[in-house]
Amino acid sequence: MKITTRILTAAALLALSALPAHAQDATPIAFTVDPTGRVQVEVESSVEDYFILYFREELPDGPELPVSMALGADGTTTLTESLAAYPQAHYRVQRYDRATPGDWDQDGIDDVEEFENLGRLGPFNAAPEIDAEDGMVTIPDRATFEALSYEGDQVLIDTHLEDLEFVKFYLLNANTDNPTVYFMNTETHRSHGQFARAVGLSQGGGGGRPGGGRGGVPNSMRGEIVYHPNVLGPNGALGVYRWEFEPNDNYPFAEVQMAYEMMARNLPLLQNDWAYYPMPNAALPRYEREKALFDASRVKILLEEDIFADVRYLPLNLAEGYGLLRVMDPNERPGQRDIVLYEALPNEMSRVGGIITTVPQTPLSHVNLRAIQDGVPNAFIADALSDPVIVDLVGKHVYYKVGAQSYEMREATLAEVEAHYAARRPTEAHVPERDLSATEIAPLDQVRFAQWTRYGVKAANMATLRTFGFPEATVQDGFAVPFSYYDAFMIHNGFYDDVRALLADPEFQGDYDVQEEKLKDLRNDIEDGEMPPAMLDALAAMHASYPVGTPLRCRSSTNNEDLPGFSGAGLYDSYTHRPDEGHIEKSIKQVYASLWNFRAFDERQFYRIDHFQTAMGVLVHENFDDELANGVGVSTDPIYQTDDTYYLNTQVGEDLVTNPDALSIPEEILLGSAAGSGFTLVRPSNQVADGVRILSDEYLEQMRAYLGVIDRGFRALYGVAPLAPDFAMEIEYKITAEGDLAIKQARPWVFSGAPTGPVEPPATPTPGATARPPAPTPTAPTGPNAATLYLPLAWNAQP
Repeated sequence: MKITTRILTAAALLALSALPAHAQDATPIAFTVDPTGRVQVEVESSVEDYFILYFREELPDGPELPVSMALGADGTTTLTESLAAYPQAHYRVQRYDRATPGDWDQDGIDDVEEFENLGRLGPFNAAPEIDAEDGMVTIPDRATFEALSYEGDQVLIDTHLEDLEFVKFYLLNANTDNPTVYFMNTETHRSHGQFARAVGLSQGGGGGRPGGGRGGVPNSMRGEIVYHPNVLGPNGALGVYRWEFEPNDNYPFAEVQMAYEMMARNLPLLQNDWAYYPMPNAALPRYEREKALFDASRVKILLEEDIFADVRYLPLNLAEGYGLLRVMDPNERPGQRDIVLYEALPNEMSRVGGIITTVPQTPLSHVNLRAIQDGVPNAFIADALSDPVIVDLVGKHVYYKVGAQSYEMREATLAEVEAHYAARRPTEAHVPERDLSATEIAPLDQVRFAQWTRYGVKAANMATLRTFGFPEATVQDGFAVPFSYYDAFMIHNGFYDDVRALLADPEFQGDYDVQEEKLKDLRNDIEDGEMPPAMLDALAAMHASYPVGTPLRCRSSTNNEDLPGFSGAGLYDSYTHRPDEGHIEKSIKQVYASLWNFRAFDERQFYRIDHFQTAMGVLVHENFDDELANGVGVSTDPIYQTDDTYYLNTQVGEDLVTNPDALSIPEEILLGSAAGSGFTLVRPSNQVADGVRILSDEYLEQMRAYLGVIDRGFRALYGVAPLAPDFAMEIEYKITAEGDLAIKQARPWVFSGAPTGPVEPPATPTPGATARPPAPTPTAPTGPNAATLYLPLAWNAQP
């Protein structure tokens, strides 16, 4: 520690000599830790200010160095840093005047100019600017890293870097008061020597030890930064930047720590995903000898076993269940009491007792939403079919528990299974509210929230969204086909009598296979049924109100989905009516038939929901073709449990977040709910180029405002207190071909562990609310973005 203390203290004195006389301490008004494990320090500010965040590892009077800088905004400004957070006492914020800025690194260029030109310059790196073809002095973002990186087989003698994405670095003046660093353009210069000659660094002897030099450059250290997109980082997410010295370098802890911190403050792209890799030849043995020093610091270590270890377990819904363990084909139908194991995600799923997949899932997929709604365990277990415990239990009744760090499975008795399901199923029948008084197809702008009993929850909620003052393209206009049409159609064709006959058939009641077959026959009959003439004319008139050739989306809208405590996600089907398909009755009847698919029938059976009082309305609007992206958002964070954040999953094109393709990983963002609170990119999409974010800043600002409005508006309509914690809204959204953010659905979020089963909204407005509320102001509530810190157990905890 002696060398580090001398260097850091000298650097701190250098910083003090560079401070303008008007620099003042800024008292934080909020101090939190975000989901990546990084500090968030909020201070009052104006656009005339800029701020530097200082960090001191050793209290009370250890050396202090800057770790980040931010320009002031009107109101408040939040500062963070690249590395893992320490307690608040380790940080200090200083306020500076932008009109007379300081020069922290004393390179003759002021802090503000360097901050506004990150890449070419850096406020904490005195390295002179070089041509971009040669390198940069800071890496502000992922796009810059990509521009500097090389990935391929032309790696000269560095064979361990073949086909890895890497950027080489040259750290200069390592044992002086003011070390500097260059991040090489490794596409241009594959070797350090080539770079040194190009930028005019002196050449001569070797080093790799304290006081030495690398490649003949005195007091230098060199190595590379490698990005691993599929390795778990210190922040608990996939993606880590590992850095290493040359294979035969052997630096002590103090110099490794200096390089770790010095490079991190010049790598603003980092999100607590920075780790030192001690190379096996020389650095690893020294690390093992000095491990106690590393463990007591915030220098994260990545070892070879970490690099080659994939994420093998991902809990999606923490719960426990019982059932028959079965390995399923995606086209097979599971039973209510099956613990299902899939090697590919099914497109749809009826009620089951528990879920295991050997391919990754998205948290907001229909599979996981069903698991949350039904309160059953669900996990991605990559090696499930190689685990002897699981393999030996296939075909047996089991107890299955999904925990935060691991899963548990054992054989269960039939008595345990029976007791479990008896306790979960409702004891009384449920009769959904159904109002057949609406006898005409209604434009959405004539539908009120309280009329969900006439048109279905989906249509009523969509109509309500149109009252919240959003831009016209945000919520499509359309029509709601009432329940009375479905009821008249069923009576006209005698289909209710057919259903009664099925329910009276002992064979149908006692055999799932018979149920599935006969329900398929019923659906075919419904699709071939005759539509009453008056309904045909009304549907044709609705269709004719759209321009010729317009494809229309016909969406299920029942009194048995999108309810508090019961989302019904994926139970019913929607269809796109194309211009060449003739009369729109075809698609309307397909939607009607979906009320009688097996998974929906089975769900109603379990909850003892009256089949005859369940009704199908249809929401009709223009179809979204050639969408740029689609996603699901929740006005809370149901995954990481952070406070004051919204959770967003987004994927490009028509690869649906709700029913993702195999191996599709969506963009995952935690969006601060308060204006100006920023966001955290937890995980990028694997369907876009590295460094590309699907939801731009503009879309995120829209989403922040819209989700706040939607949450507040529906709280009022459902009679929920403004700050009640167990209520949130889930939306599905699109980025249209025209680039508009469009919201296609809104429904109450079903919280994991909450009692399940439909809870109907008030048929009349709650006192103090209106069926068509005034549009809430599109400004998210203010307040600190408090968050919890979650780190995998494999990473050492902070002091």
